[in-house]
Amino acid sequence: MKPNLSQKVKTGLFVIVGIGILLATVFIIGNQKNMFSSNFIIHANFKNISGLQVGNLVRFAGINVGTVDNIAIQNDSTVQVSLQIQKSVKKFIKQDASANIGSDGLMGDKIIQVSSGTSATAEVKENSLILGKNPMNMDEVMVKLNGIATNAETLTGNLADIVGKINNGEGSLGRLINNDQLARNLEGTINSTNETVKSIKKGADGFSDNMEAAKSNFLLKGFFKKKEKQRIADSTKKAQEQAKGVQPKKN
Repeated sequence: MKPNLSQKVKTGLFVIVGIGILLATVFIIGNQKNMFSSNFIIHANFKNISGLQVGNLVRFAGINVGTVDNIAIQNDSTVQVSLQIQKSVKKFIKQDASANIGSDGLMGDKIIQVSSGTSATAEVKENSLILGKNPMNMDEVMVKLNGIATNAETLTGNLADIVGKINNGEGSLGRLINNDQLARNLEGTINSTNETVKSIKKGADGFSDNMEAAKSNFLLKGFFKKKEKQRIADSTKKAQEQAKGVQPKKN
């Protein structure tokens, strides 16, 4: 049975749509991989690439400018990552630029972030080796976090024990808080101390008043006048000696 015109049209449309989807896919992937733009290669060495893979994005100033072209183990402590970057960005990347490994979001794929370097430095060259900054080792971070969590748990337990003892009236602080009689005794001691201080102040005020009264007493008035005249004479003598440039003698 020969296919009719309608079947031929449907088959042709299906083939055309399939070819269009294939071309669009090739274009999108090629654009992401910088296959249709002029590129250049630079390299960066790392001790640990933290799951980075060939084809992961390379970003400059937050913009996708290339992809990871190759990953090669140089020795037991060095992994070299080759970056394929758009040539239009080359003029912004200097020889002292650096590359560090990050994540695309909290749980996204690994990416390479390239810094520009200092403007006073010359432009980076093809196949140059730039500084690679090693990513944070998450295993070490988790070990430290576990240690902090353990210490916090121990501290919390100790605080709970202390609060429990206080609530049960154990220890000096617990007895003070929970024993009403002890608190009343302490309050009484404080009140007694306040009364003692007031008595001392009152006695000092009385002594001052007695001294003033003694100065007014006719029997002691001559004594205080003599002391005052002596003080005035000593002060006058010192002033005269200082005016003549003579240092006063020490008693």
